[in-house]
Amino acid sequence: MVKKSFISVISHEEKEENRGSVAFQILSLTNRIRKLSSHLELHRKDYLSQRGLRKILGKRQRMLSYLSKNNKIRYKELINQLDIRESKTR
Repeated sequence: MVKKSFISVISHEEKEENRGSVAFQILSLTNRIRKLSSHLELHRKDYLSQRGLRKILGKRQRMLSYLSKNNKIRYKELINQLDIRESKTR
């Protein structure tokens, strides 16, 4: 299994203070998504992990849309730091 580096955008002091913040939750979901993606590269038929990945992706998408509605500047910074695509607007 290939170990990929996971992003630590938030400093250690901020992690302990702001574990409930939307930005921290999006960061932790992104790390989980990257871990599951690397797992699924090796185990293509692990359907339970695929389902879990889809659930985590949906949760992160909902949190990103919430953040984009409430704090556009922080949303843009987080998207750039995590190197993920911007969500499509309907």
